[in-house]
Amino acid sequence: MSGGEDPRLHACIQAYWRRNLRLMAGLLAVWAFAGLGCGVLLADRLNAFRLGGFPLGFWFAQQGSILVFVALIGVYALAMRRLDRIHHAELEALRRSGAPREG
Repeated sequence: MSGGEDPRLHACIQAYWRRNLRLMAGLLAVWAFAGLGCGVLLADRLNAFRLGGFPLGFWFAQQGSILVFVALIGVYALAMRRLDRIHHAELEALRRSGAPREG
């Protein structure tokens, strides 16, 4: 934080990045569970079920984790759009209250 920067602005930016990192960590945990958990660690148990004629553990190892990853990209984009709207509203409220602009 520079000398003339409003501490409220700094706190707002820090809160934005904390939320972003928390979101990324959660989504990475889901992807790790789908890729490593379902595709490797739990594959033997999942192989008792079939999807499209293939054992479910095999399916997760081959296609499932990729599809989960693509779905998580969409979830991340939507969540970040929402987070950005909230953050910009907070910054605008700070600007109206007389805080210096970021940047």
